Amino acid sequence: MRISRIYHPTSLKIGETVQLSDDAANHVGRVLRQQPGHPLVLFNGDGYDYSAVISESTRKRVTVDIHSAEKNLTESPLKIELLQVISRGDKMDLTIQKAVELGVSSITPIISERCGVKLNAERFAKKIEQWQKIVYSACEQCGRAVVPKVKEIQDIKPALASTFSGLRLNLHPQAPIGIRQLNHSETNIQLLIGPEGGLSDEEIELAREHGFTDILMGPRVLRTETAGLAAISMLQCTLGDMG
Repeated sequence: MRISRIYHPTSLKIGETVQLSDDAANHVGRVLRQQPGHPLVLFNGDGYDYSAVISESTRKRVTVDIHSAEKNLTESPLKIELLQVISRGDKMDLTIQKAVELGVSSITPIISERCGVKLNAERFAKKIEQWQKIVYSACEQCGRAVVPKVKEIQDIKPALASTFSGLRLNLHPQAPIGIRQLNHSETNIQLLIGPEGGLSDEEIELAREHGFTDILMGPRVLRTETAGLAAISMLQCTLGDMG
């Protein structure tokens, strides 16, 4: 029997009965058509998985009884913040989804000089909400119980100038070293990924001034939606818990 993992936005306690959110109830009750007695696993971002059983299931309402809690051990020892210049269409959605699966701790969408996405404040707010829902879904799929946060959209200059204690990396096609040559044991990492046209010379120099190290991914030029995911994978293999 397949046991679904469901994100729940509020606190969870053993022995209580909770009503699932409208989105979760629709998925469990209408899409999966799961009935009372079917087991579920809930998580709310506190690092625990909560074993539960459906007690009521209708087209509009699903309640579950929580029976036990267990610490989830899927988190990477690395705390990677992805600074991703916003890409067009569904490329940003894909990047966020896969970055969560690979273990990032947060995502900061960035506006740079060559960013091809131009939206007003209202549409950007809707984008943040949409991207956070993608994070919840990715956590349900990949088994994480700590939920990465999609932070507010920032212009690249204040983002680079912000205080950060850890290793700061910028992918650069002419960098002298790769990830395996870092020789670093730092677990807090900021990873900067530019747009399709790359960061401007001014932005690259500004990143260096604020402590970013240029790193090379290899001889081939990667698209923005590929570059970040490849770099996260290499960091997890070299310094984290993959491979």
